[in-house]
Amino acid sequence: MKDVAVVILAAGQGTRMKSDKAKVLHELCGRPLICHVIDCARPLGAERIVVIVGHQADEVKKAVAENMPGVRISYALQTVRLGTGHAVMAAKDALEGFSGDVLILSGDVPLLRTETLEKFIGDHGTEHADLSVLTFNPQDPQNYGRIIRGPSGELLANVEKRDASPEQLAIREVNSGIYIVDKDLLFRLLSQVKNENDQKEYYLTDIIALAVAQGRKCRAQSLDDPAEAQGINTIEELVRTEEIMKRRTQ
Repeated sequence: MKDVAVVILAAGQGTRMKSDKAKVLHELCGRPLICHVIDCARPLGAERIVVIVGHQADEVKKAVAENMPGVRISYALQTVRLGTGHAVMAAKDALEGFSGDVLILSGDVPLLRTETLEKFIGDHGTEHADLSVLTFNPQDPQNYGRIIRGPSGELLANVEKRDASPEQLAIREVNSGIYIVDKDLLFRLLSQVKNENDQKEYYLTDIIALAVAQGRKCRAQSLDDPAEAQGINTIEELVRTEEIMKRRTQ
């Protein structure tokens, strides 16, 4: 089993929250969102945990330090936010000298369980995969990228909603944004990602098709509980997520 490092994306502003506060600083059950994600990752025994910060970077660092005293966290700054692929690339220096797999998480997905990630990492290693992505089947796929599989269930690509055909839009399996990828392969793939899209951003999702095209073993692993992958983009979603978390602890 390879060593594992964790990268948590936490640089966004979260404009749909209708607040000046960085999204990951909004509180869930009395603690910032980012702290719930770090809590989930800590028991994995990762060699490094790197948090990508951007909007209100100092405030995010302060919140983590105050809520999680003594926890060793590294930070990488995404000075200009040009997409999720660009954000992960910002972690390259913080992972210098590390050799192994990189687990990529989002700082606004607080319901993920440690046991889920342990299984994800374990299955990735058992299958000798180069890249694995967690997927789920929400009631409403909305704007999520659709997972494209081949005839034998193999992972082929992620197709964004705006680029999807009507047949692809009918697919209910979507990308959670949670990946585990060999570190050296990850940064090679990221260096090949283009920003030829409406937003002129570098999307992390593009590494799937690139890896497949290069003959790498890629796999998609579906979550049993879709709630674990639900991100928080609005205050309404934050309220619903808090209700779920409270029921978990009752």
